[in-house]
Amino acid sequence: MLFNRHIASILLLQFFILLCSCNSDDNPTSSDEPQNSMGFVTTYGGSKNDRAQSVTKTSDGGYAILGYTQSNDGDILDKPLEGYNYWVLKFDSYNTLQWSKTYGGSADDRGNSIIQTHDGGYAILGYTYSNDQDISFNAGQQDYWVSKLDASGNILWEASFGYAGLDNGTSLIQTTDNGFLLVGVLDVTASGGDGDTKMNNYKHAGGDYWAIKLDAGGNKQWSKYYGGSFTDTPYDVVQTSDNGYIIVGSSDSNDVDISNNLGGYDFWVIKITETGELLWEKNYGGSQIDEARSIVATSDGNFLIVGDTRSNDLDVSQNSGGADVWVIKIAETGELLWEKSFGGSSFDVSRSVKTTQDDGFLIAGSSRSADGDLTKNQGQNDAWVFKINSEGSLIWQKSVGGSNIDYAYDATELNDNSIIAIGDSESTDGDLTQNKGFSDALIIKIK
Repeated sequence: MLFNRHIASILLLQFFILLCSCNSDDNPTSSDEPQNSMGFVTTYGGSKNDRAQSVTKTSDGGYAILGYTQSNDGDILDKPLEGYNYWVLKFDSYNTLQWSKTYGGSADDRGNSIIQTHDGGYAILGYTYSNDQDISFNAGQQDYWVSKLDASGNILWEASFGYAGLDNGTSLIQTTDNGFLLVGVLDVTASGGDGDTKMNNYKHAGGDYWAIKLDAGGNKQWSKYYGGSFTDTPYDVVQTSDNGYIIVGSSDSNDVDISNNLGGYDFWVIKITETGELLWEKNYGGSQIDEARSIVATSDGNFLIVGDTRSNDLDVSQNSGGADVWVIKIAETGELLWEKSFGGSSFDVSRSVKTTQDDGFLIAGSSRSADGDLTKNQGQNDAWVFKINSEGSLIWQKSVGGSNIDYAYDATELNDNSIIAIGDSESTDGDLTQNKGFSDALIIKIK
């Protein structure tokens, strides 16, 4: 009888240990597991400067990346000469490179934004100094250059927009009518009076927000400018449920279209109609420099905007030091619903935000911190990717880099819930094993 009781006690103890072990595995306490285990870190490029700037998930479960390359060697096989060109890389769902192509002319051409279009092709936007090869027109110096590609990367049509100065296309979306809205910077000083005509052609330094609506074939339907007498720089746009648009960026103006600058540069957010008429404009921030970089619509009909802040007052409730990533949620009317800061004691910035399948948000940027919301820094800037939930709570974060400068500019969640983040890297140590030139395009896979 005593022997049986002893056996029973041993079995009960083993069951208890097994139960505790299973509970521990089912409820991980570390924010690094299992949500953001590292898949791979790799680079593409040649012997010069190469960057990945924008990434879009594709309907086949893969992804496409837009950036620019100065190289004509290494991984860049279709460029006869050095010089900057747009660069698109298409990967399948197994992360295998399907094709890589460059676009542009003989001068300086750099891509900023890529989307997959409804027909399975792509649209790409940036700027060009060229007036030859793939580029049929240039108004002088730097123009917007947009190109529509088929699914294999062949150009279907292309168009340039600009004046004699430095005009830069920063972001584009496909609209509900299968056209496109382009946003970027108008160089007011060289625009022949456009952009600032509301002030009797008063010339000012810097630029205005410039929105251009195209039809599905790339023909311009309308063009509108927004801003004040200083520097106004748009970075992103989203279409709203009423077929209007919200454009986000930064401004240090306090006149013309801008009524309430809070100090230095602010997040400056505008709502326009389907035809470009200004409905409302709002400033968000504090007394220092605050710059909005990206916007997404939320599942509850509102909008999330990310950027960075150096402020610690007014709309900004917290700053951990240097600069922090600043996230705000606004209603479609512009009302500030909530705001939160993320970072550490050094300089931390964001460059993009995308929604995730569970209604969270994926944010990409860079960090110099090793404290606060960060757990490590391997030297100078590290690429930084983190996820927040719908209420703005930090779910996980991951920094990737080496002893030199490493940035993330964009990230997206794929159909299988894995994440691709992209940017550029100058490191050959830490998380990086190879650098082929001055800087390489950086691709990070997070499972």
